[in-house]
Amino acid sequence: MPFIRPTLTELRNQVTQDIASGFPGADPLLRFSNLNIAGVAQANLANLHYGYIDWIAKQAVPFTATDEYLEGWAALKGIYRQAATSASGTVTFKGTPGRVIPQGAGLMRGDGIPYSTSAAVLVGAGGKADVQAVADPDLTGQTGAFGNAVVGTSMTLAQAIEGVQASGIVSAAFTGGSDIESNDSLRSRMLLRYQTPPRGGARDDYVTWAKEVPGVTRAWSVANVLGIGSVVVYIMLDRSQAAHGGFPQGINGAATEEPRGMPATGDQLRVADHILPLQPVTAFVNVAGPVANPVNFMIQNLPVAARPMVAGAIADVFLRDGAPGKSVPLAHIWSAISSISGVDSFVILAPLGTITNPLGALPVVGTITYIQTI
Repeated sequence: MPFIRPTLTELRNQVTQDIASGFPGADPLLRFSNLNIAGVAQANLANLHYGYIDWIAKQAVPFTATDEYLEGWAALKGIYRQAATSASGTVTFKGTPGRVIPQGAGLMRGDGIPYSTSAAVLVGAGGKADVQAVADPDLTGQTGAFGNAVVGTSMTLAQAIEGVQASGIVSAAFTGGSDIESNDSLRSRMLLRYQTPPRGGARDDYVTWAKEVPGVTRAWSVANVLGIGSVVVYIMLDRSQAAHGGFPQGINGAATEEPRGMPATGDQLRVADHILPLQPVTAFVNVAGPVANPVNFMIQNLPVAARPMVAGAIADVFLRDGAPGKSVPLAHIWSAISSISGVDSFVILAPLGTITNPLGALPVVGTITYIQTI
């Protein structure tokens, strides 16, 4: 039976009763009496002690521990918090042909976020220079998603360069930036390791290894897709690649040192190179990004006020239940929409049954059509 912690009011009442029983004839309830003040102080201290004991109890077990204590429990299973990563992309500047934008040159986004060029670039004959840049990490080392930027974002040189216009435009989106892993995400990976310990390359092992790579939030493994002994690992990066719907940016393939297949690029290569030294030596591993499988909906008699929240509710179901080759029960969609405030009754006219999902595809919200008949 769980211990029920007394509230501060209950503690004050208990102390008052103890004082009254210990001093017959005294009245510890008087507002400014010494006995009342001492009793309140004693109750407050006891309440702090209970709070501290509660905190100790939470840190004493892995499924409720937080912060550095959670990291300690996770480290016992070889699970470590994913670090923040910086976004990278391309900025185009105009200038005089032959001028050089040096490596390490500072750039500034319109909202004051700093970037640095990662390689020196020569302004070409067409008067343009496409320079690779990376967002400067913040001083705390905990955030990185702030550096993501879409195509068309304005960038300005922090220091003037002769022959180069100070203002440039993002020509290839800045992606890959993600914040330090949250406690909930770390705890989820840690508990998975407690529940499914490594088994020398079992299906769950590949999922665990993929999720160790910064930015990877979901992963699935499928055996023998490319032949006997092959493993395809599908990955998603819901935070760092939010601008692309969470889908990894790169080319599907194997690790750099895997001679049996074409090497991957981008996010897929980072995961493949991480898995290679951990996997069984005989396995042929390819890392891939699932393709989007848009699912269109037709919903009847849904209140107008609730419609803006429907797409998010469906997306949450796909986030929880969606997996390459796995079907999503339509009942879960009904339940998610029904939980929206103000929704009493409605009818899903399409799709009519379980949402099928081909291998290698992941369901995403397509077009939602609303029909009102009442």
